[in-house]
Amino acid sequence: MPTPDTERVAFVLKGYPRLSETFIAQEILALERRGLGIDIVSLRHPTDTTTHPVHAEISAPVTYLPEYLHQEPARVFRAWRKARRLPGYHKAWRQWRADFRRDRTRNRIRRFGQACVLATETAPQVRHLHAHFLHTPSSVARYAAMITGLGWTGSAHAKDIYTSPDWELAEKLTDCGWVVTCTATNRDHLSALSPRENVALVYHGLDLARWPAGPQRPDRRDGSKSADPVRLVSVGRAVPKKGYDDLVAALARLPADLHWTLDHIGGGPERERLKQAAKDAGIEQRITWHGAQPQTVVLEAYRGSDLFVLASKIAEDGDRDGLPNVMMEAQSQGLPVVATRVSAVPELIEEDVNGLLAEPGDPASLADALHALITDPEWRQRLGTAGEAHVRSTFSMETCIEDLATRFGL
Repeated sequence: MPTPDTERVAFVLKGYPRLSETFIAQEILALERRGLGIDIVSLRHPTDTTTHPVHAEISAPVTYLPEYLHQEPARVFRAWRKARRLPGYHKAWRQWRADFRRDRTRNRIRRFGQACVLATETAPQVRHLHAHFLHTPSSVARYAAMITGLGWTGSAHAKDIYTSPDWELAEKLTDCGWVVTCTATNRDHLSALSPRENVALVYHGLDLARWPAGPQRPDRRDGSKSADPVRLVSVGRAVPKKGYDDLVAALARLPADLHWTLDHIGGGPERERLKQAAKDAGIEQRITWHGAQPQTVVLEAYRGSDLFVLASKIAEDGDRDGLPNVMMEAQSQGLPVVATRVSAVPELIEEDVNGLLAEPGDPASLADALHALITDPEWRQRLGTAGEAHVRSTFSMETCIEDLATRFGL
């Protein structure tokens, strides 16, 4: 394990801890266990009321930057005065001015203020910066790296790639040492923007020690019995890219005499609107909205269900999923998956091999896939068994983390 005097890496995150970013927490813990000294720097304070068990196992200290500059003006002013005396400040200032001319937003101003605080409050043992997400966190890391003369690298995921302008992505890819991303789709997109060959594919994978083998499911529910409905589960934030409006519409298309229930786990701003949509469709009694939950509750939900569904799509602002870890989690428990043919989902789900794929934004296509598996327990079992085998052989975090550990010199 690292000691206080060990050279360290500052991981710059948008928020910490977050229930929806288990993949980041498990990565940090795995790297810590391999000997990497890590400091966590968060741009925002947590909003979730609970955490996952993995968060309690992470020993990295956490520093919260000013979430909004006006909330801690004295701290920001002290950092700015100190940063101005550092050799790289004027380079960072010129870069920020060039960026601000193209992006005249308060967020851009906030990024530079946070970067000054990061640059001047970073422990002297920190010798490198690593940003998770290529939008705001990497901007802060990039400006701070310029001010301090440290190197920086990044991990790209989904929203940060497809809602950022190409000019900014290309410039960041030019400046950073390397970027890893979690899908082949993302890698190809970023590689086309990078003037250097510094983008690599590193799947997140699952810490399978936290996901024991799936339970036996001897019940053969087929939707014919009202007292024993087929149990659907979906895990994801209620935001446009998750397609929950399409899922509600698809469920409303199923025959009235087909018996099913849905458990939704996840927070998000659209939950109330979705509840109303389910009520309007007359299916509100079949859906339970659990809100954001810790991993232990999610695991029990998987183990008590018959079918996992997620209707991802590309949102109007370009936001989209990469390869949702919740699909791997569900498959690790032997659940068949109904998903959509969007982004990197087909990198995990192969049609009629370990799941079914509907068209994104198409409730009729999604309803057909759901109806097929709700009524056919043998088909569900075959797909679920194949999915579990695939995840455990290909997406173990122990395998996926090795490339990243090597990049950090472990």
